[in-house]
Amino acid sequence: MAYTVNDIDKILEFKTWNNRQKIDELLRIDCELYTNLGIESTKTELGDVKKKSRSIYRAIKQVDSVMGTTFLRAMDS
Repeated sequence: MAYTVNDIDKILEFKTWNNRQKIDELLRIDCELYTNLGIESTKTELGDVKKKSRSIYRAIKQVDSVMGTTFLRAMDS
């Protein structure tokens, strides 16, 4: 099953997945968001992807505080 940004909360609640699996799936979703952007993408589309990416990084922070914080700081610089 291919998960999307709408499934972030569901992924975090999985009891059978370890933290690594959760982070991997969240990063796969993030990667897919950026891969679907192109040179013809508007600033609005880019902004939407960045917002979704930030929510993914916040979810990662719930699983692994250091990794999530690092991603959020890198996004701000």
